[in-house]
Amino acid sequence: MWFNRKQKNKRNSRGHVLDVKLRSDQVRASRLRLAALAFGVVFGTTFGIYVLWRTGQWAMNRLVYENTAFAIQAVEAQTDGVISPDQIRRWANVKAGENLFALDLARVKRDLEMVPHVGFASVERVLPHTLRIRVSEREPAAQMNVPRTNGRGVVEVAVFHIDPDGFVMLPLDPRQRTTPPGASDEPLPVLTGVGLHELQPGRRLDMPSVQAAMRLITEFAHSPMAGMVDLKRIDVGSPEVLVVTTGQGSEVTFGLSDLDRQMRRWREIHDQGQRMGKSLASLDLAVSNSIPARWLQVSLGPVNSPKAPKPLRTKRRNV
Repeated sequence: MWFNRKQKNKRNSRGHVLDVKLRSDQVRASRLRLAALAFGVVFGTTFGIYVLWRTGQWAMNRLVYENTAFAIQAVEAQTDGVISPDQIRRWANVKAGENLFALDLARVKRDLEMVPHVGFASVERVLPHTLRIRVSEREPAAQMNVPRTNGRGVVEVAVFHIDPDGFVMLPLDPRQRTTPPGASDEPLPVLTGVGLHELQPGRRLDMPSVQAAMRLITEFAHSPMAGMVDLKRIDVGSPEVLVVTTGQGSEVTFGLSDLDRQMRRWREIHDQGQRMGKSLASLDLAVSNSIPARWLQVSLGPVNSPKAPKPLRTKRRNV
């Protein structure tokens, strides 16, 4: 009986093994079907998205980016200064017939603002055929006359213009202006004390003395001394003071800070000299404890009549 029971248990064991194998094959087949189904769904979705994308791209190209109905026929150029519209169009490098939507507006804006004379530019589409460009120019507030040797070995004077923020630019070519410069244009104050190697068009002069000089020129038009004297030359070679020479022959030394207070003191001393019948030969406003001054008799001084300074344009960040 023990032998027979052992044989029966062996047959039952084999049946269970076969049943386990059968269920394993079914699970494996089910997993393969699920994997194939998932792959099919992913592939089908990806392919469908690709087809939709290509179809949309084709439609956009045909209906928008290559549509002659949006070809550029006019480029409007506006400025707050003296640059001619034709010159702005040349700098923008936009050709008639280009598609208005395919045009890279950021590229046009970047190219314009890389021109040293341009402070800010805005570019916009005006459907269906117009590109509108607005430019805010850098206005020269001072100039530098620096000697240099040309290719023939001859020494010549190179002229650079400086805007109120200290950006360097070359004088605008008369052919690039709306109107040529006239003899009546006010001469710019001349800055001295900066080397030729530091004057790179499009770059900003960050020297504290240069920045103080530009603030002095900007604030002078609204100061108590406006119309009393002319700013002729400003020496920025010292890191601590500005030495100003006026068109009336005075030499005035400024500290780099608190320029408004120093100009008010200048006016007080100027008026005091007028009452005494004297004019200033030199004045040091950078000294806080005292005000060293040297006087001349009015009859012996220069006779140049000062002119009212021309206020600089108000800055415009958006035009």
